[in-house]
Amino acid sequence: MVEYTINWLNSESEIASELWEACFPAPFEGRWWYKVLEQCGIADQFTFLYAQVSDSNGPIAIAPAFVMNVPMRLVLPAPLLPLANIVGKAIPSALYQRTLFIGSPCSDEGRVGMLNNVNRVEVLRLVNDSMVLQARKLNASMRVWKDFPQEYAPDFAAFPSNLFPLVSFPGTVVELPNSTKEGYLSTLKSSRRNKLKKKLKAAAGAPVDVEVIQQPDNAIMDEIFNLFWQTYEKGSTKFERLNRKFFDLIAAEKHAYFVVLKERESKRVVAFMLCFAMGDHVINKFIGIDYTKPKEWFLYFRLWEVAVDWSASIKAKSIQSGQTGYSAKVELGNQLIPLTNYCQHNNSIVHWVYAKVARTINWDTLDEDLAIYLKAYPDEKPKLQ
Repeated sequence: MVEYTINWLNSESEIASELWEACFPAPFEGRWWYKVLEQCGIADQFTFLYAQVSDSNGPIAIAPAFVMNVPMRLVLPAPLLPLANIVGKAIPSALYQRTLFIGSPCSDEGRVGMLNNVNRVEVLRLVNDSMVLQARKLNASMRVWKDFPQEYAPDFAAFPSNLFPLVSFPGTVVELPNSTKEGYLSTLKSSRRNKLKKKLKAAAGAPVDVEVIQQPDNAIMDEIFNLFWQTYEKGSTKFERLNRKFFDLIAAEKHAYFVVLKERESKRVVAFMLCFAMGDHVINKFIGIDYTKPKEWFLYFRLWEVAVDWSASIKAKSIQSGQTGYSAKVELGNQLIPLTNYCQHNNSIVHWVYAKVARTINWDTLDEDLAIYLKAYPDEKPKLQ
């Protein structure tokens, strides 16, 4: 049996570029992504670290991780929040739960990158066992494998642990058969395709011009970030809080493109989508929309059409659009990708309570849009494990 060892490192720069490239090839966000997160100035929210696994020949796997003081409002069931707020007035630290995550705060899917011919179950087991000691060093009471896709479920079931599964917000993806808009439209149900075409026809009359740009200048970046912040403030689910420096740094990366709509008269940006071109896959990462503009402009749908056209032009075969905002994404034909958190609390009583509550959580309890969707398609509800 192969012997594996593990080291915890404090920066992506401590890991060889060759290992990053091998463990996180397209369509996965790699070293460049973690470099930006480390350097953009969000250390008040996250502390980043990396578990590097080795065998006798050297490093063979990378498990990106981060530590966060998670607000209890994101963890507790709604009925318990008033009690938590009362306790928090006397003990402010009770309003947060320090948590060690495997994954990325801003990526849709968790991943432990490995070289070929590595025993994945043993690597995951080693990382999981090591998390216990690392969490103790970091004073983290909770350990979470964040947003892992279904392919990992048999691996977690294969080694002894006390992890409990917690259904997470699903990811979303649309296919672009033959890398064409026509191919994408052919994947939609006729009712959705007809509705979309009507909205796109209406959106075509909006007084906006479209561009796909890299490395926007400062003036345009000001407008982009203002729209991002407007959209961020409007959202109901907030995990990370990104800043202007993040956008400046990410814009310098070769994978980053900004799909932009500009009002024809003022020349100001009224909508944008930050996309990553990752081989034959596009990641729709963040959007921003000027909600003061007329609804009849259908800016979101116009933005989506431009993104599809651009994705097809670079021969992409799929577009991943992330979590939340499901009503519009389902209307656009996105498939919902089940994701799961695997969790453990160091207090056995708290762990038991959390595990019990976790069994009551599903897509329809996480999000109103998902609840509506599951009423129409009940067979797509993920099975509680």
